[in-house]
Amino acid sequence: MELRINRSGLVVPTRTDPRGVTGPSPRQARGASWTRVGRGLYRPAGVADTVAQRIVDAVAAMPEGSAATGWAALHWLGARWSDGMAADSSPRPVPVAVGDRHARRRRPGVVVSEDWLLPGDVMLVDGLPVTIPVRSVTYEARVADGETSALVAIEMAMYDDLVSLAELRAYTARLVSRPGKRRLEAALDAAEENVWSPMETVMRRAWQEHRNRQLRCNQPVFDLAGNHLVTPDLLDVEAGVAGEYDGSVHDSGRRRSRDLAREELMRRLGIEVVIMVAGRGEQPRLHHRISGAYERAGRTTGPRLWTIEQPRWWVDTSTVSRRRDLDPILREHWLGHRRTGRIGREIACFATDSSGTTATSGRSRAAYGDPARAR
Repeated sequence: MELRINRSGLVVPTRTDPRGVTGPSPRQARGASWTRVGRGLYRPAGVADTVAQRIVDAVAAMPEGSAATGWAALHWLGARWSDGMAADSSPRPVPVAVGDRHARRRRPGVVVSEDWLLPGDVMLVDGLPVTIPVRSVTYEARVADGETSALVAIEMAMYDDLVSLAELRAYTARLVSRPGKRRLEAALDAAEENVWSPMETVMRRAWQEHRNRQLRCNQPVFDLAGNHLVTPDLLDVEAGVAGEYDGSVHDSGRRRSRDLAREELMRRLGIEVVIMVAGRGEQPRLHHRISGAYERAGRTTGPRLWTIEQPRWWVDTSTVSRRRDLDPILREHWLGHRRTGRIGREIACFATDSSGTTATSGRSRAAYGDPARAR
C-alpha cells in the first residue's frame, strides 16, 4: 500500500521501476545497495533496521486498508514496553490487521490478522495507519500465549495511559466470537492500572497463585505525620507484607545501596519484605520466602508506625484517569521517576518454571513533592 510517512529517520519502501526513476530498476534491486522488504518492495540498504522501520516495511507490503496492530501499533504510539522484542531478545513479528478481506500475504517477520475491523478501529498517525489503542491491546491480549502474558500486555499499555480498564471492557463487550476472548476477559478481571513494569505483573501473579491475597501495586506508605516513606512494588496492607522485584538494574552501585536502605526502612516500620529475582527455579524459592514473610508478620506486635492514608498535599496518580488529568509539567514531575531500566526481558527465565503461568507513586512535601523519593 502507498504510505506517506512524516516521521524523521524512516523510509517508505518503493517498487521497482524499469527506468529506475521512481524506484530501483530490477537490475539495481538485485545489487547490494537495496534491501528487499516485500514482494517487489525495496528500500536503500543503508537505512537503519529500527523497530519503527520494520513496522513501516510490514505495513507497506500489505494491501490498502491494512493497519499495524498489537504491539506494533502501540510502539508507534510511544508505548514504552512495546519494544518489539521477545523475552529472548529476538525480534517479534510485526502484526498487521487486514480485516476480513482474506488478503493474506505471508512473509517472514509479519503476522497477519484477518479479524474484521470495527468502524473507527483504524487511525492515521504520522502517515501510518494503526489500529486504535483499545483494539491493539485487546488483540495483543487475545493472541498472548497465556493469561499472564495477556495481563502484561494490558497493564503495560495502561502504564502509558493509552487505555483504561473501563475503555478496554467497553471495547471487549463489542467483540463477538473472537478467538482468545476468554483469555482477554480473564486478564481484564485481574488487571490493575498502577503497575510499572512487566515483572511486577509476573510477581503479583506468582504471589497470588501461592497465597490469594489482595495486593496493592505501587502503594505509597507514609508515617503517621503524613511524610512519604517508601512505595513498594506490591503491598499486602492487611498483613503488612511488601514485595519488591530486583532485576539486573538493581545489582550494583548506588541503586543497590538505595534498595538495601528501602528494605531496612520497611523492616524498621514493621513491614516484612519479600524479594523476587529472575532465574530458573525462582518460583518455589519465592513461595518459600512469601510463607516466611507472612509467618514473621503474624508475630509483629505493637501499634503500626505507618499508614496508606494519603495526606492533603499528596497527588494521587494511581489510576489512568488521574494521570491523564495532569498537565504536561505536572505529569513529568510526578511520573518522570517511573522511567527506570527495562526489565521485561527477564520474564523468560522466571516463566520457565511457573506452573500454570506464562511465567510508586511516591512523593515528598516540598513544592509538588520529591519524585526521587518514590522508589
